[in-house]
Amino acid sequence: MTMWGKFGRKRPLLRLRFERWHTLDADQVTIGRLTAAAVDAPRLVLLHGLEGSERSHYIGGVLEEATRRGWGADLLLFRTCDGRSNDTRRSYHSGETTDLHMVVQRICREFPRAPLALVGVSLGGNVALKWLGEQADGLTPAMKAAVAVSAPFDLARSSQRIGQGVSRLYERNFLRSLRRKALAKIERYPDLASTDAVARARSLRAFDDAFTSVVHGFRDATDYYERSSSIHFLRSIRIPTLLLSARDDPFHPPDVLDDVRRIATSNPLLVPEFHDRGGHVGFVEGPSPRRASYYADRRIATFCEQYLEPDAALSIGAL
Repeated sequence: MTMWGKFGRKRPLLRLRFERWHTLDADQVTIGRLTAAAVDAPRLVLLHGLEGSERSHYIGGVLEEATRRGWGADLLLFRTCDGRSNDTRRSYHSGETTDLHMVVQRICREFPRAPLALVGVSLGGNVALKWLGEQADGLTPAMKAAVAVSAPFDLARSSQRIGQGVSRLYERNFLRSLRRKALAKIERYPDLASTDAVARARSLRAFDDAFTSVVHGFRDATDYYERSSSIHFLRSIRIPTLLLSARDDPFHPPDVLDDVRRIATSNPLLVPEFHDRGGHVGFVEGPSPRRASYYADRRIATFCEQYLEPDAALSIGAL
């Protein structure tokens, strides 16, 4: 399911409007925007996965569901994931939430009557959950619900899992892109990190030791993983949040899901939905590849609909 979702799935042709927004540290982030019919229509705030973009297969599916319902959407493209090198020394990582916070605040100012839902996928799911936990009781009232799909939860255990078996193919693909971007940034800022250490990195953990942790103020990869893993923030989340994952996800060990389920028993706002099959952001359904549908897209929309359009959801339920 992981491979079909990434390589076999057809991508819907949806038109996004792209805007550059200035950040507090004199940089810019790119936002892909789906316009809704009404300014007070519900809006989704979307976060993609590691080295993802608006071209990621799962983004198109969620946007298609939003379009069908007349919702708006705003996709935050993490720094360096919009086809350009950003203007500051820092990049993005699994625990970086300041850009998300800025984006949500601006959306709330632009659409003061629009209810919001936050949807994060893979790395974006970890960022979303961490931010929700950080905000806790200070979260904007406009944010009504959230969904995290195939979130890593525990970055240390996930970094170990992705280095095993067939997942190594994905790790190598990620590393090629990450190393290229990191080396370009070091060329611009020679004192940023060790060129040799980055070039030698043959695992995500080694890359995080050589670059991610060094650039973003962590002691090492272990410190980065510990401080950035969303599993430590789940108890503080204060809005209904769907945690959608599969036990056969090749990127994340299934025992992490057991730990998350135990945590969820102490927070009734967490809704763990862990399937035996689904892969990593796969969740493919249907009688054949030509007639495939994607459960995650539909589940994201129906879960968010309960809180973004409660009256409509109730009336549909009554039918």
